[in-house]
Amino acid sequence: WDDNEDSRVAAKRAKAEIISPEVVEFSGLACVVLSPGIPLTHPQPHPVVTKAQANNVPVIGDMELFHLSKHGCKTVGITGTNGKSTTTALIGHVLNKCGVKAAVGGNIGEAVLGLSLTEKTQAVVLELSSYQIDLCPTFRPDIGVLLNVTPDHIDRHGSIEGYAAVKAQIFDALNTAIVSIDDEYCRGTFHYLEKEGRTSIAISTEKEIEYGVYAEDGKLFDALDDGEVKCIGAFNAFPALSGGHNHQNAIAAYAVARQFDIAPEKIFEAMKSFPGLPHRQQVVATINGVAYINDSKATNADSTSKALATYRNLYWIVGGRSKDGGLDGLEKYMDRIRCAYLIGEAAESFADWMEKRGVAYQVCKTLDKAVEEAHEQAQSDRGQPGGTGCVLLSPACASWDQFKNFEERGEAFINIVKDLSE
Repeated sequence: WDDNEDSRVAAKRAKAEIISPEVVEFSGLACVVLSPGIPLTHPQPHPVVTKAQANNVPVIGDMELFHLSKHGCKTVGITGTNGKSTTTALIGHVLNKCGVKAAVGGNIGEAVLGLSLTEKTQAVVLELSSYQIDLCPTFRPDIGVLLNVTPDHIDRHGSIEGYAAVKAQIFDALNTAIVSIDDEYCRGTFHYLEKEGRTSIAISTEKEIEYGVYAEDGKLFDALDDGEVKCIGAFNAFPALSGGHNHQNAIAAYAVARQFDIAPEKIFEAMKSFPGLPHRQQVVATINGVAYINDSKATNADSTSKALATYRNLYWIVGGRSKDGGLDGLEKYMDRIRCAYLIGEAAESFADWMEKRGVAYQVCKTLDKAVEEAHEQAQSDRGQPGGTGCVLLSPACASWDQFKNFEERGEAFINIVKDLSE
């Protein structure tokens, strides 16, 4: 069933049998499988959830169904507010490069039930959103990774504490826990696991650690072998992992790969050939020295901060459907902005935010108008003091006001940029 009539029509064309939940007898069901976006608890349960619970029918998601299939592969689950897609793709890349046959999917690329597994598949690397974890009463990956927790999806989980608690659920009875200790909520999870007597691997981009993997002075350090610390190499060897935020993704991926008994130097070498992800600081084109960067996957302020910290002289395209907190936390990067181009539902409120902080801006409403204006200004400003700028789409917002998802928004940006003249 789908509440959207267009989706039901499409499903019928695909020969699916469509039955309204209102006429289904729930008492005889083994489970109800929800799409992750359907409200489970907040702001209120969907009527299907209420009906299932009234009949003591388990409510699960696709990840749980995959787990119950007893697929026989080792699972790696990556979650966090930001960076999980890059980390998931990077882990899959490293494992496959190093001879461990791995399938990659979940909240990235192929949905978990669409993955093609063979007898040779040894590992399944899964990006896990909080929505998906919410629907996993028993699934816990063999190796779990928690990257970071910052405010997001509060409307779904009720509070930041509720959101953080869902993220931490992947560590119940886990074999291996890899946890960042760089933010308050992740540290809390790490310390809880310690109190429970669990040996967890810490990762950090801010401090040296006794047992785990950390980044310092632009280099990756391995402290996983009996207190011996080894410098593995410098992050600037990874072309697709520029920016300090990617150091966390790299150390997490490295820590996972070590659990497959892959030699450190092989892991490092495999990371060098990682191509990066679409829609994540993806350089679409360079026109007369001006880079055009697609960071459509930045759907909240914290994610956008990673791009703003990486580049200067920015012609910044921002907006969409605003998350809680809007652009708060990005104030310290405003000296990097030459002009902001505001799109979507948030355009007017973001204009007020820019006005209060003395940031030059234009209210463009639509992406095509924003790219057109940013392109014209960036090209005319070439040769100005401070160096050549770059046009950056990093919306800090959800895409649903004007696009189906961030991928569609990013593809629209790519197509518009391809049509620009030099």
